[in-house]
Amino acid sequence: MLKVVAFGGGRGLSASLRALSRLDIDLTAVVTVADDGGSSGDIRATRPVLPPGDLRKALVATADPAKIEAAQLFSHRFGGEDFLTGHPVGNVVLTALLERHANPVEALDVAGRLLDSRARILPMSRTPLDIEADLAEGSGIRTIVGQHDVAVADGSVRDVRLLPADAIACPETLDAVAEADWHVFGPGSWYTSVIPHLLLPDLREAIGAAKARRIVVLNLSEEKETDGLTLAGHVDTLRRYAEGVRFHYVVSGDARTLDDPESLNSAAQSLEAELIAADLAADGVTHDVAALAAVLGNLLVEDGG
Repeated sequence: MLKVVAFGGGRGLSASLRALSRLDIDLTAVVTVADDGGSSGDIRATRPVLPPGDLRKALVATADPAKIEAAQLFSHRFGGEDFLTGHPVGNVVLTALLERHANPVEALDVAGRLLDSRARILPMSRTPLDIEADLAEGSGIRTIVGQHDVAVADGSVRDVRLLPADAIACPETLDAVAEADWHVFGPGSWYTSVIPHLLLPDLREAIGAAKARRIVVLNLSEEKETDGLTLAGHVDTLRRYAEGVRFHYVVSGDARTLDDPESLNSAAQSLEAELIAADLAADGVTHDVAALAAVLGNLLVEDGG
């Protein structure tokens, strides 16, 4: 059975996981752990655990359909006006599990069993991380710390880093990366969900050293953090942070690619990758799960390397 590792965070990773979960593969998700907004931000500000939100989303996205009630419970967000307001049940459950297990991988494995997850969910690091970015502001540079603030800040991102600078990757993640037949990056917030996996030196080195073939799935629309960045610009930015990492396919479902593929095709070639353009949009911002599964399935099955 093919072993596939999907990298990302938040809604973008959930889209690729829902698609990949339809395939007969051995699936692992590697999730960013730098979320500091909303419920995750509140939890990590007061408790020394990984931010649970993106991990929860990955678990829910890969839950067995027979566990639909448990998945819906994990996604339920408390209303009202008290200390629980805004917290999803799954974040509370994951926080409890993370406090009960010294190794967060063990906590995530327990949560995976509760939902009969069709993938193993792993953090990119056992240490909560922060994202630091330099943004162009007039003729100068402004530095911002925090995933949420970077995602919503005005100005063009010029550089992005992880804090602490000496953070290391989760050992179980390094093992999964080394053993995989395929690595899948994206879709997702480019600077805060996709590229962070290439900012941990030991994780980037493991990705580059692995024999796996690699796919990057581009977004369907711009986000605040990539305002003004073309699709080709997304690929160029990825290449800048992916030193030593070879990509084989760039998948785009954006209608602009279907109309004018030249610039994106050139950017893909700079990665030594082949451009795959297909109609993948359920709407202007959301990937159609069945269509994405078909494209990824064709690549995984037809290209044996």
